[in-house]
Formats: sequence, structure tokens, C-alpha cells
Amino acid sequence: MSTSNFTRRYRGPRPLADFVAPGISDLCGRAGFSVVEVVTHWDEIVGPDLAPRCIPLKLQWPREDGAAATLVVRVEGAYAIELQYAAGIVVERINAYFGWRCVGRLTLRQGPVPQRHAPPPVPPKPDKAAIAAVRHEIGSFEDEALAESLAKLGALVRREQRGG
Repeated sequence: MSTSNFTRRYRGPRPLADFVAPGISDLCGRAGFSVVEVVTHWDEIVGPDLAPRCIPLKLQWPREDGAAATLVVRVEGAYAIELQYAAGIVVERINAYFGWRCVGRLTLRQGPVPQRHAPPPVPPKPDKAAIAAVRHEIGSFEDEALAESLAKLGALVRREQRGG
């Protein structure tokens, strides 16, 4: 097999988003979301204070051409007033995120918001003795910051190999 044939067939690992995006797009399209990122990047758009308390349900597009959509959001009862006051800011953030005026207003629906999974816990940092041992093994580097980062990585890898 020649090298040129191999490079044409082998594409390497593909991001998970390449496999998941088509399914999410179909699902979101049925709810009126032509811009899937409203759902997938909701936490980034509305911020950490509001994101766990509300979720986008659907985009309602008006019949007029060029008019902005209404975003229907489910919000927990106690936070509805907070989101109502922040609606202008949320609309502004959504439109800034996409770079065009796709959402003109929010409509709130009170109801339970499903719990999201918490981010994975941050592993504890390796101890200084383990970092020093790895640093001694890897030798000297011109870039001290690189050497320190590699030593920390090496200490973490060793800890995982030993089971904790």
C-alpha cells in the first residue's frame, strides 16, 4: 500500500461532536432551534448563576421575514423574577454570542428544571516530593515553566498508575 493511499483513507480520530451534532440538530430542529448552540452552549451564554435554574425549551419564529424569534425558557419558580429582570441581558448575550439579532425577547414558563450533572471533581495536586522526583528524572530544560509542568504531569501519571 502506498503512502498516498493510506493518507486518503485514514482520517485519524474525529471529535465526538461530529457524531453527536447531527442527532442533536434533528432533535433541536423539532423544537424550533435552528441554532443548536442555544441549547448546547446555554451555560456559557446565560452564566453560572442562571444556567442551573433555567433551560431553553424552544424558539418561536414569527411569520415576518427578518423578525427576531422569541425564546421560550423554563425556569424554576423562585428564579422567574430574577430571570425576568435579567431578560434583556440574556437576550443581548444570546445575540452577541451568535453575532446577529436572532432572539428578540424571552417568554418564561415556570416549572421544574432537571438537575444537571456536576462537573467532575478536580483531582488533588501531586505532592512536592513526587514532583521533585520526576523533575530529577526528566533532567534539565531550557524552559523552566515547561519542566515544572511536565514534572507535575509525570507525578499525576505515576499516581494514577499506582491506583490513587
